[in-house]
Amino acid sequence: MIFPEHRIPSSPPWWTFCAVLLLLGGCDCGTAPQDWDPTPYDLEIPPFFPPMDIPADNPLTVEGVALGRLLFWETNLSSDGSMSCGSCHMPEHSFAEATPYSTGVTGAIGTRNAMALLNLGWSNAFLWDGRMPSLEDQIRDPISHPDEMNLPWSEATSRLQAQVGQPNYPQLFWEAFGSEEITEDLTVQAIAQFVRTMISSDSKFDHWRRGELDLTDSEYSGYQIFLREGGDPENVPGGQFGGDCFHCHGEAGLQFTDHLFHNNGLDSVFLVDPGHAWVSGNPLDSGKFRTPTLRNVALSAPYMHDGRFGTLEEVIDHYNAGGVPSSTLDPFMKYSYGGLSLAPSQKADLLAFLHTLTDTAFTKNPAFQNPH
Repeated sequence: MIFPEHRIPSSPPWWTFCAVLLLLGGCDCGTAPQDWDPTPYDLEIPPFFPPMDIPADNPLTVEGVALGRLLFWETNLSSDGSMSCGSCHMPEHSFAEATPYSTGVTGAIGTRNAMALLNLGWSNAFLWDGRMPSLEDQIRDPISHPDEMNLPWSEATSRLQAQVGQPNYPQLFWEAFGSEEITEDLTVQAIAQFVRTMISSDSKFDHWRRGELDLTDSEYSGYQIFLREGGDPENVPGGQFGGDCFHCHGEAGLQFTDHLFHNNGLDSVFLVDPGHAWVSGNPLDSGKFRTPTLRNVALSAPYMHDGRFGTLEEVIDHYNAGGVPSSTLDPFMKYSYGGLSLAPSQKADLLAFLHTLTDTAFTKNPAFQNPH
C-alpha cells in the first residue's frame, strides 16, 4: 500500500492544515531574500561629445558608482592604511599630482608623472605608454603594486569583507553587483564605474562653444594659433605661423587629445624610458608617449611623462624651439625648421587660450570628492 492502514489517532482535519498554510504565507517570520535590482545610472553626455563606449559587462549603476567613489577614496586599500587613489589624483590638480613623481606607501618613488583623471570613458589606451587596454586594467594595478599602495589583492578584499561599521561594504557590493562576496574584479569594476562619471565639460571654452559667452580677443587669438599649422610659410611647407597644437590635441569630440602616441622631442635617446616601445616591442615607438588631454591643463602641472616642465610657459617654449631631434621625432615637430617662430605676444595669446580649458566646476564637483 502507498499509505499505511493505521493513522495518528488525534490527527486534525484537512482544513486545519490549509488554515495553517494560509497563516504562514501571510506572516513575516524572518528576513526574506533580497531581490537584486540595481538602478541604471543616467550618464549625461555633454553637447558635442561622442557617445561613451561602456563595457557590456560593467554597465553604470547608481549603486556601482556610489560604491566606486567610496573605494576610490578608501585608504584601507593600501598596506599601511595611509593612501587611496585620491592621494595621487587630487581634485585641485584635476585629479593629478603636483609633483613630478608619486611616492608610494613604502617611500618608493615612481618613474612617471600621475596623469589627470578626467573624461577617461573616451580613452582607448591607458597610462603614458598605453600598456593598459581598458580602464578596468588600469585601475587593477596600483593597489597591489609594491611602489604604490603595496597591498596584495587577496588582503585588500579581505579587509573590505571584514570591515566593521560604515561603510558596510558587503551590503554595498550586494546593492551594486548582487553579491556580498567582495572580489578583486568587482572592486575594480566599481571604481571604473565611478571614474567614467568624472566628466569635464564646463570650462570657459565649453561655454563659448555652446554660444553662452564670448572669449576675449587674446583668448580667441590663442585659439586661432592653436588651430594653425606651425612655422614660417617661407620656410615650412604649409606653415601658417601657428602652434601646431591641433594635430595631437584636436578638439574633435572636445577631448583635446588624439589618444595616440607621439615623440614630442623631449630627448635624443631613450635609455631611461623607451615609452610605447616598451609595450609594442617596436624600436620605432621609442620615445613615444600617449597624448594627454589639454582639459584643465593649467591645473595639472608639472608636465610631460616625467614632469620635467613646471609651467605652461616652459611647455610652449619647448614646442616653439622645435624640440630635440631623434630618430623617431614626430614629423609635426618643427625642429628641422628652427621651431614654430611664435612671437612673445602669440605665446601669451596661446597661453590665454589654454586657460579657457580650466573647469573648476569639475574639480569642485561634490560628487567626486572624498565621502569618508
